[in-house]
Amino acid sequence: MKIAVITFSPEGLKVMQQIAAGMDVDQFLHHALVAPKDVHSFTRVYALTEDIFSQYSGLVYVAPCGVVVRSIAPLVKHKLKDPAIVCLDVGARYAVSLLGGHEGGANDLTVAVANLTGAEPVISTTTEAVKDLIIGIGCRKGKSATEIRSAITSALQIAEVKIEQVRYLATADVKANEPGMLQAATELGIPLRIIDAEQIRISNLPFTESEFVQQKVNLPAVSEPAALLSGRRTSLILQKTAFNGITIAIARENCTSLA
Repeated sequence: MKIAVITFSPEGLKVMQQIAAGMDVDQFLHHALVAPKDVHSFTRVYALTEDIFSQYSGLVYVAPCGVVVRSIAPLVKHKLKDPAIVCLDVGARYAVSLLGGHEGGANDLTVAVANLTGAEPVISTTTEAVKDLIIGIGCRKGKSATEIRSAITSALQIAEVKIEQVRYLATADVKANEPGMLQAATELGIPLRIIDAEQIRISNLPFTESEFVQQKVNLPAVSEPAALLSGRRTSLILQKTAFNGITIAIARENCTSLA
């Protein structure tokens, strides 16, 4: 995807730079601020949006949703032609898939942006919103996609749930670039959520700690906290289970007790 990121404020610039550090994007900053090197300057967001709307497959605004809606409203034509639109607040608290969820790739772009900024992805597509399971994954270095997929399948069978119910795969940022995990997520067609290590360290959610994991990656655990932290009101339906160097935990959203 060819992506543009647009913002207006010093706080937004920091978020935009976070995104640009992990993703190939064109950056646009309001002319009231001095644009750093390789950042484009613009005067009016409505005019900018009109100019670039058809030039990019995704537009990420670090700006209020109201401004974004008013900017894109006259330009929206068809879900198969419009670019993906994602909106973040300047505090990077929430990343909202605003337009082009499935067809335009906005849902995937939202998760990617959330992973880079630590934001909570907000996806309202009905087919995604009804999925309520999150699979947390930890693994030794070098585990293949085939091995990880096999472990996921086994865990789902133990929990007596189906892959169609899974909204996210999840792991800690120390495993964010594990090739087998990335490939498994792609093959399964399920977004991979990356949880910041510090979120796991300070979390007071109930999960099983591991001295082995602490020694290896300086975290108390990976699979259980990743699953729990990737959703809202989560509880484990499958505690950490080992499969030959891969650990799987499954959490369900909106669940109040262990099932």
